[in-house]
Amino acid sequence: MAENNQSIFDMINHYGPYVGMVIIGIAVLLVLLYYLRLGTLKEFKQKYDYINKNEIDVLWRSAVIILIGAVIWVNALFGETEFLWLAVKIFVSGMLALIIGVIIQNVLRFYFPFYIEKRLKKLRYTPRISPKTGKPMKLLSEEEEDVYLDEGMQAEEDIFSVDYDVWVDEETGYTKIEKYSGHLHALQCSECNYQTLKVVKEEIIKSPTVTEDGELMKYFKCSYCGHKARKTFHIAKLKEPSPEAASSDSSAQA
Repeated sequence: MAENNQSIFDMINHYGPYVGMVIIGIAVLLVLLYYLRLGTLKEFKQKYDYINKNEIDVLWRSAVIILIGAVIWVNALFGETEFLWLAVKIFVSGMLALIIGVIIQNVLRFYFPFYIEKRLKKLRYTPRISPKTGKPMKLLSEEEEDVYLDEGMQAEEDIFSVDYDVWVDEETGYTKIEKYSGHLHALQCSECNYQTLKVVKEEIIKSPTVTEDGELMKYFKCSYCGHKARKTFHIAKLKEPSPEAASSDSSAQA
């Protein structure tokens, strides 16, 4: 029995450091593959979507894998001959890893979004290059871009579910429309200053008409401190139907 136990400890002490390093290497490889993939993307919008969708998740998974590998590696560094001391070492190192994991999770959840937001804004508003002329294109204002958006797109923007950016090559008229989520990212909370204030409810207080703007009430709640806020937004008035559309509707009803 003692010989069996000793052989088990010998295996742990011999192979443990290698297993731990392999696991840590896998985590590092995941991060490297993520940034290599990011580097292969040519379009700013592609980079924007890829970072927004994957970066925090990749970093969090890699951190968890590194912590697991570190626990295995540290516990195999020192030769043990008793299961009791090995169990104590695993418990203590596991608790330390758990504490470090919680710290990393909070950093990625509450602080890292500020860094990501800056990068995403830079990617979103960096001038696009026209494939026709090779020159920078112009980003249209909210008022100017409506000419290039259909009624469905305008309706999405009116209720803030989607935000469209319209880039135009003024020389050739070439246009590029990019779609972004209307409230994809959390805002900065005025109470705790974390970027954790999110929309939890939207309510149309006053529907728009062809003569008057409408009003939309957005309700926010901070996922960290629980602070609640609300803000009113204007909804653009409806467009009057064109004479052609009106005549076709009348014909259909007849």
